[in-house]
Amino acid sequence: MTAVGLNDEAVSAWIAGLGVGATTPLTFERIGNGQSNLTYSVSDAGGGRWVLRRPPLGTLLSSAHDVVREHRILSSLQGTKVPVPKVLGITEDPAITDAPLVLMSFVDGVVIDSVAVAQKLSVDERRSIGLAMPKTLAAIHGVDLGDAGLEDLAGRKPFAERQLTRWTAQWEKSKTRDIPDIDTLAELLHRNVPEQSEVTLVHGDFHLSNVITDPAEGRIVAVVDWELCTLGDPLADVGALLAYWSEAGDAAGGPFLASTQEGFPDRDELVTAYAAATGRDVVAVGYWHVLALWKLSIIAEGVLRRILDDPRNKAEHGGPTVALIDGIVARAVATAAAVGLS
Repeated sequence: MTAVGLNDEAVSAWIAGLGVGATTPLTFERIGNGQSNLTYSVSDAGGGRWVLRRPPLGTLLSSAHDVVREHRILSSLQGTKVPVPKVLGITEDPAITDAPLVLMSFVDGVVIDSVAVAQKLSVDERRSIGLAMPKTLAAIHGVDLGDAGLEDLAGRKPFAERQLTRWTAQWEKSKTRDIPDIDTLAELLHRNVPEQSEVTLVHGDFHLSNVITDPAEGRIVAVVDWELCTLGDPLADVGALLAYWSEAGDAAGGPFLASTQEGFPDRDELVTAYAAATGRDVVAVGYWHVLALWKLSIIAEGVLRRILDDPRNKAEHGGPTVALIDGIVARAVATAAAVGLS
């Protein structure tokens, strides 16, 4: 079966020529719940496995889904304390593909991207993996930008303002309807921007579905999906982790419900663990939690727009619904009130 978005024959020949030990014929299978860049498992008859990434299908917003940039980031992180797959190749050759392709090593492990996967783990394993998340963020935020060659990855202007400008523009370009609370939240966030004291590497989309784990050892063996990576305030990543980290009592969790299972730490414990691992002041984390929920609702709306424009972009589990997006917005409004944004 031909993989949607790939010229199997041309891509197979390219991979076979990279010297990574791949023997044709190769088979390709779309994997993961990702709704942005498309991810494929690549395998050959000899049992070799690799992972391939490409942008979504159809018309894209400018600067979005840049796998060439993602390739640069992953290449720069090789040999650091951040666990990432090994980068093996990149091509933009129009004879091979209509969009850039990045090939990387296959990392064996467990992606806890559903309640069903989480339920296969013990309570102790869930807790260990949960607490490994903020520790892994600490490693990302500890990368020496000069040593990694990433000092020019993004501008150094205040990060919150950059995020608000970028995602407001994305909302205007991708929305399928008007949601007044999106605008109200943007106003609240503009009025309450915290002072930024440092600039670090920021993953930009850090949650359970974007890490590969070794539950038996309670550790993260690879962090993936770096397309939103930038330079900015490290607490932005903590806020994003909280936004995706559903608890049992939440009104809207969407597909990110694995963390509701017994054993996983709650959001307050994640913040405490991050503070302990880094020594950072986390007083402003509530602001970043709200910003992340606001941004998540805009991302989900963009995914809905891409699926409506080209149904081939839909992941295996489906995609965001209007009800889900409205639920995330409502959670953002409630969180803003709870942390005192006014």
